[in-house]
Amino acid sequence: MSVAGVVVREDGRVLVIRRADNGAWEPPGGVLERDETVEDGVRREVYEETGVKVRAERLTGVYKNMALGVVALVFRCAPEAGHAHPTDEAAAVRWLTVDDAAAAMGEVYAVRVTDALRDGAVPRIRAHDGRTFTA
Repeated sequence: MSVAGVVVREDGRVLVIRRADNGAWEPPGGVLERDETVEDGVRREVYEETGVKVRAERLTGVYKNMALGVVALVFRCAPEAGHAHPTDEAAAVRWLTVDDAAAAMGEVYAVRVTDALRDGAVPRIRAHDGRTFTA
């Protein structure tokens, strides 16, 4: 299982990373460790990849990669402290507008951002093949 945080600043910009391993732009996140809660995992992953400490506000989506069998839980988060900077896992870290973030990302990550920004308390549940969403 993996977790990711769509971190939204007061000005509406979102925190995104360019992964060091494949160059893809994504919300920060990664594999949930066995001994941590989901919320602790989101906070840890965002901080490790960006240097920004966050508060997980709410679950906004559950996404299953059908090809790999990986389930990702995505949370809308608010920044609390820290300064965004590149890390071993993130070659670049940026605060982008929603439109710029969505344009930079592949479909399965751009939708996670737009899902996190929509109003409503009910998380989206979606399946994909790693690149596009299935019916």
